[in-house]
Amino acid sequence: MSTAPSPLDRPALMATLRRQVAVLEHAGTRPDHARQDPVPLCPSVDQVLPAGGLARAALHEILGTTALSGAALGFCALVLARSGGTVLWIGAEPEAWPPGLVRFGLDPARLVLVRASRPADALWAMEEALRCPAVSAALLASPGIGLTAGRRLMLAAEAGGALGLLLRADSPHPGPAVALTRWRISPRPGGAPSEAHWQVELLRSRGGAGGNWPLRWNEAAGELLDEASLPARPVRRRVG
Repeated sequence: MSTAPSPLDRPALMATLRRQVAVLEHAGTRPDHARQDPVPLCPSVDQVLPAGGLARAALHEILGTTALSGAALGFCALVLARSGGTVLWIGAEPEAWPPGLVRFGLDPARLVLVRASRPADALWAMEEALRCPAVSAALLASPGIGLTAGRRLMLAAEAGGALGLLLRADSPHPGPAVALTRWRISPRPGGAPSEAHWQVELLRSRGGAGGNWPLRWNEAAGELLDEASLPARPVRRRVG
């Protein structure tokens, strides 16, 4: 017999967010996103985005080949890492594994994992996170949200200044866009163990153009590279 999902401990989450705000106030600092600088990806991608990178105070939709696509998870981890400050990862079973996210530059100490089994709780947590001045970015892993919920989240992001990511599996009919941008992230073969290869498609960008890039994450250098703009790697030939 199935059991109903447990409700989210909303007071506990609010207490966590208040503690983050108190830390900032005690230090006399403000979150990095208060400047409203965009979150950079790589030059060839940033140049087609109206903000010159991923705009803060906005929602961005990330589609993976599956709900647990390693490529999409890695791309999201990289965006969260580059947003600076405290970040939240919200889902029924948050797929973020802190040690695995270090390779994309995300410090587990900055990450708050929120398990919200009920869709209403997940949306509530995302909205509160986006409104919190101590949160630089928040991710919601969800099968999809409606237009009304999407507008509420967009307004929350605009009010708080945080960057919001909506992560879900791709489908033949992804539905109307509720975010400023929509991306499809697919894995690509090849590369060293310290590298991740992604095909990154910008399917929609409000006020901008789309694009398609073969990107490579170089963990050692901490760089996201466009392989189409790099010189070809020399082919090593075995002698003798």
